[in-house]
Amino acid sequence: MSEPPTPVSEPLTPEIPQVLAGLFDDAAVFPPGSLPIEEAVPAHVRHTRGAHAGLVGPFVLAAKDIDRLAEPTADLAEGSFDLSVTVPLPDVSDALAAAHRVPAIRLVGLEVTVPDGVAAEAVVPALAEVLGDGSTVTAYVEVPRDTRRDALLAALSGTPYLAKFRTGGVRPDLYPDERELAAAVLAAARAGVAFKATAGLHHALRNTDPETGFEQHGFLNLLVATGAALDGAEEAELVRLLADRDGDRVAERVRALSPRVRDLFRSFGTCSVAEPAAESVGLGLLPAATVADLTEVPA
Repeated sequence: MSEPPTPVSEPLTPEIPQVLAGLFDDAAVFPPGSLPIEEAVPAHVRHTRGAHAGLVGPFVLAAKDIDRLAEPTADLAEGSFDLSVTVPLPDVSDALAAAHRVPAIRLVGLEVTVPDGVAAEAVVPALAEVLGDGSTVTAYVEVPRDTRRDALLAALSGTPYLAKFRTGGVRPDLYPDERELAAAVLAAARAGVAFKATAGLHHALRNTDPETGFEQHGFLNLLVATGAALDGAEEAELVRLLADRDGDRVAERVRALSPRVRDLFRSFGTCSVAEPAAESVGLGLLPAATVADLTEVPA
């Protein structure tokens, strides 16, 4: 009698589609989550070791708080804690020095804000002076929502520096509408400048927040609109895709995306890793095993 076949076990790490891999930068310490650093750091470490680890990007923190990472990361291996730092010009060199003081930190990103009055043409030279050639840190420049946008994207084109688009915040005026965001994505695509997004992308789909009434963009809508921009769509089509609230339709479009969409849309900062992961599972874009060990850390 032949031996019964050996059962095939489930993989320890569920397969994550390329279009979602590393998409969620962990910004748990920022509003509206506002998790204390002492809780956010161990929560992030758990995220990077869970079944959903392939979804998770670096921990995001303001430069002024870098030194506060020393204690909660003291037991971690040197260079094992990936960090992306938000920092205003001209304080980039101070942020680099602060990150080097904490052994566990591996600085992978700088998210640079451009103060009012700083000309778009001054940004790239300022970063080049500090970072020099061959830097392993990815620098994102937050694109101002004013007349400097196109000039700054033009200045970033052909450089190692990427863009960052603000998609929301704690006030309604911090949310660009569909037309403004569509124009920004289209301008980035045409300039060949990759970007990340920040704030306001709390859900997979375009929605109206029931507590605040804010109109919020969906991160899947932004993925789909980015793919359309890469395919040559005009602004009106991107506006339509950003406004779509039909989950089945948006999910089907995400499944049809080429992985190259992530060459342009790199990631977004979220104060919750659990929420976008669970919503992606609910739309059939991730296997249920992805969130089997994922519980939200209370704010």
